Amino acid sequence: MKKIIFLLLCSVTLSCSVDDNSSNSYQELLPIESVMLPEQFTLNQTYEITLSYINTTDCHVFNDIYYLKENNTRTLSVITTVFLGNGPCSQRQDELQASFNFTASNTSPYTFKFWKGKDNNGEDIYLTVEVPVVE
Repeated sequence: MKKIIFLLLCSVTLSCSVDDNSSNSYQELLPIESVMLPEQFTLNQTYEITLSYINTTDCHVFNDIYYLKENNTRTLSVITTVFLGNGPCSQRQDELQASFNFTASNTSPYTFKFWKGKDNNGEDIYLTVEVPVVE
């Protein structure tokens, strides 16, 4: 029994990493510059929605799309991971795209709020688009 406990303790100890890489990166939202979406949705059909954003440094790497669903409102932004510790980040202004699939599952219009950044007062700015649904 002591051998089993010793082996379990060793495996737990060896599986733990002493390197904490969490301080070498963090996530950051980038504003959406433009969006490609249809003028209307057809009920139960799936559409690809494409977001364009500006990658500001070579330390920023696309991670995911921030997607908050509240009733028929969708709030979106681009999530990047910023990697530090590999030297200074070079500034850039590359326009990149990310897409996701969306299915209109009810007949009420959908409101999309695409995050555009913050204003001079630190308030969030959104491009808001309402898309009707037809049957």
